[in-house]
Amino acid sequence: MSSSSAAPRRNDKAEKVEKAEKVEKAEKPPIRDALIAAAFQLFLERGFEQTTVDDIVALAGVGRRSFFRYFPSKEGVVFPDHERCLADTTAFLAAGEEDEDPVRRVCDAARLVLRMYTENPAFSVQRYRLTKKVPGLRAYELSVVWRYERAFAGYLRGRFAGLPDGTLRADVIAAAVVAAHNNALRSWLRADGEGDAEAAVDRALRYVQEAFGGTDASGAAEGGRPDGRDDVVVVVSRRAAPLWRVVQEIESALGRD
Repeated sequence: MSSSSAAPRRNDKAEKVEKAEKVEKAEKPPIRDALIAAAFQLFLERGFEQTTVDDIVALAGVGRRSFFRYFPSKEGVVFPDHERCLADTTAFLAAGEEDEDPVRRVCDAARLVLRMYTENPAFSVQRYRLTKKVPGLRAYELSVVWRYERAFAGYLRGRFAGLPDGTLRADVIAAAVVAAHNNALRSWLRADGEGDAEAAVDRALRYVQEAFGGTDASGAAEGGRPDGRDDVVVVVSRRAAPLWRVVQEIESALGRD
């Protein structure tokens, strides 16, 4: 009698332990997220330079090997999503259609980068403030920005291959897209993530598209020559000539007859 009544109590206890372990496991953040949270907590409390990788892993409750499995360096934990975003951006550019305006495609790729920031405004603002204070992080950020610019330029060079000044054009447009994106993004970050970041970036990128857009797959401007220059056509007609004759002469000069 006593032994039969004890068995359920042991089973109940085991079930409670198992349930508690499941709850704890469910509530425990993934190792990568735990490392990011621990790093920023320490950066804010002690400063970036004063925080070591050992400090971060100790607070996160993991080993050094786990840290370097997710991040190449202490700087890398400050920019945890850029590798994924750069890969997504590169894949997006590669999937573009041949008849698509390449400048528009690159502008749309820049919007993918913006989305990474706007998905977590609080974290993005926190990182922006930290980066402003630490020269090493600023240099690291510039290297990340340069990789995006190279991805944009690489895509555009492929689209403008064989054209006069195709490489120069690609590099200039890529730099302009990055500059427009970053100008709007930093204004949003300085405003603590308040306001419509997407609208601000759209407005900035519109200047790029107006200046360089409307380029077909061969690199020719719409209605223009492949080298991007337009001819000036002068038609001489008698004052008394009927309008239809003047139009006909213009069309003939333009090669549209």
